[in-house]
Amino acid sequence: MLWGRPPGLRGSSRTRSSASAALAAALLLTACGSRGVRAHLAEPFPTKLSAWRLFIGDPAALKPNAGVVPYDLNTPLFSDYATKYRFVWMPPGTSATYSDTEAFDFPVGTIFSKTFAFPDADQGGRQRIIETRLLVNGRSGWVTLPYVWNREQTEATLDVAADPATVHWVHPSGTRYTIDYVIPNTNQCKGCHDRSKTVTPIGPKARNLNKDFNYPEGRFNQLAYWTKIGYLKGAPPPDRAPKLAVWDDPSSGTLDARARAYLETNCGHCHNPRGPANTTGLYLMAAQTDPMRLGLCKVPVSAGQGSGDLLFDVVQGKPEESILVHRMESTTPKVMMPELGRTMVHQEGVTLIRQWIASMQGSCVGRTSRSALVLQDPLADVNVGRRTGVLPHVISPPRTPGTIPSRAPS
Repeated sequence: MLWGRPPGLRGSSRTRSSASAALAAALLLTACGSRGVRAHLAEPFPTKLSAWRLFIGDPAALKPNAGVVPYDLNTPLFSDYATKYRFVWMPPGTSATYSDTEAFDFPVGTIFSKTFAFPDADQGGRQRIIETRLLVNGRSGWVTLPYVWNREQTEATLDVAADPATVHWVHPSGTRYTIDYVIPNTNQCKGCHDRSKTVTPIGPKARNLNKDFNYPEGRFNQLAYWTKIGYLKGAPPPDRAPKLAVWDDPSSGTLDARARAYLETNCGHCHNPRGPANTTGLYLMAAQTDPMRLGLCKVPVSAGQGSGDLLFDVVQGKPEESILVHRMESTTPKVMMPELGRTMVHQEGVTLIRQWIASMQGSCVGRTSRSALVLQDPLADVNVGRRTGVLPHVISPPRTPGTIPSRAPS
């Protein structure tokens, strides 16, 4: 399987091994004495999802077991309009350590679960679960485990190289689609979760989790709730923590903030200095303040089919001349971006990025090299961008207010 060093263990390899062995013994005793979650820290991993005991009752209902906490993200990754259900579980008595900028430092034994489902057009719109992906912080690091559900919706089976699943579903607009939904294999999972050649979580960062969620006990901010139940330590009050905009909610931020949030979530996991696309020089994290790194008047590192015979990644005011839009609108292998996780074009997402680029003022005329883009306005404090996800003084206000089509699952 795919392993890296677990961030929750420090010191020598002997210390890490002793700590893992002690945790394994504790988890085994806990599991044997109850119907609680059963963690597995090393191979062989269970072939059936039910063996983890993450859910109770009807398997397809995804009713969480004790200690399994649902969560959501401000701006989620687009996955062919699939509905997603996210859960996290940590061993009793352990907590994640807060970070303002990076994914939290999670204890060994942590389990993340993400389930993908569609309204089945052949079953009157009844939900059909396709897959559940587990990300487990095991004895030697994080491991990715894809489980594929049967048609009866009674069980999911571990399949590290699953075939595509044909799905018939209806978009909220009423349009019927048939897609071959691609379930990523373990190497593809590693590609997205790669940080400096180590598998790590992507979504559970402060800026993604800083939002309210409806729990059985009531509606609470997720950072505050995790702190309350002991799943998070060191977190500031939510109003002092960073927060990404919601890509399709204009009340959550400016056009710039929402576009930047969308690009971070859908592209930034690769396009960052420690990601698989670090050699491109195109870094699409929301805190990025260098306009060249954002693609403005930037010539791509490699041209060819992916560029669509266009010159620059982003051309101010001209989305139709921007390679970024060209690749988002493609479904052709080696052209489409993101290259994994979708078979469809996210029309609403493309609309947002088109509006964002159309709102920019400036020109790339005369720029045919990779020299840095010089701006008349100086960049504001980098910390402002880190906390809000807004690029100060680089992108001017939109020429006309933009609107996003009605919300759809993402």
